[in-house]
Amino acid sequence: MINQYLQENPSAEEGILLKEAPSSREFDLEARTLEFAKLTRELVRQIEKNIQNIEDAKQLIRSSGSVGANYIEANDALGKKDFFLKIKTCRREAKESRFWLKLLDVKNPALEVLRDDLVQEVSELILIFSAIAKKQML
Repeated sequence: MINQYLQENPSAEEGILLKEAPSSREFDLEARTLEFAKLTRELVRQIEKNIQNIEDAKQLIRSSGSVGANYIEANDALGKKDFFLKIKTCRREAKESRFWLKLLDVKNPALEVLRDDLVQEVSELILIFSAIAKKQML
């Protein structure tokens, strides 16, 4: 899990809000999406720099940051329809992030664990945004 990565890389711990047990996870989505983007950048900094990773990482950096940025915009939405559309954008960017995470060529076992944890985290974010969007449609 992310905690294992943090134990092996104590310098990465600054600002980490995610806890091991899903029930004790921080539910502040602004903070959670920010930490997702930060950990994604930490992973990208450490992976092998080859042509496919460089290109995939560029896309991943953009989409992982867009998840949180669009959530912040959703919280400042002008109305329910605007909120709904921005939440759907968050979900779309999260799905894109998951895609790019899965494409990264990660050979280091510790980084594979981090990547898998990030895939799990973004999958949870997708479910959260889907639930929010579904609730808005009712």
